[in-house]
Amino acid sequence: MEVVGWILVIALFVIGMAGIVYPVLPSVVAVYAAFFVYGIFISFKPFGFWFWSLQTMLFAAIFVSDHLISALGVKKFGGSKASVWGSIIGLIIGPFIFPGVGLILGPFLGAMAGELLIGASFNQSVKVGIGSLLGFFSSAVVKVILQILMIVLFFIWLI
Repeated sequence: MEVVGWILVIALFVIGMAGIVYPVLPSVVAVYAAFFVYGIFISFKPFGFWFWSLQTMLFAAIFVSDHLISALGVKKFGGSKASVWGSIIGLIIGPFIFPGVGLILGPFLGAMAGELLIGASFNQSVKVGIGSLLGFFSSAVVKVILQILMIVLFFIWLI
């Protein structure tokens, strides 16, 4: 059972990291779930109050920063709520509509569409689209750092 547990833990870590660049995958949820899988298949003994407190804070920080940083990128470039929602929708459906480049085109076109729908100029819409990309990439960098930190803390706790 221990081998199965480790295979599942590693698979969840991989899914978690892949979820950063493919937003349909449950990135931080998969990483967090790996800790429970380890506990169920191997042991919960290494994890105490401080482990769960730190991991839960990082989990929450990733959720909050993911949406906040992306929205700030749009807002910083003069975007409206419509462009924030357009960017989020584009981020989700973009990879399906434009395989390979949808992760970049989706939020960009979604933010542009949101701005155009409320009557903004084409130039303003492009500017907001660029802001959505900068917000998305900034958010991805934060997620990479925090999720790697979660995984490293997991292994430190096992030592």
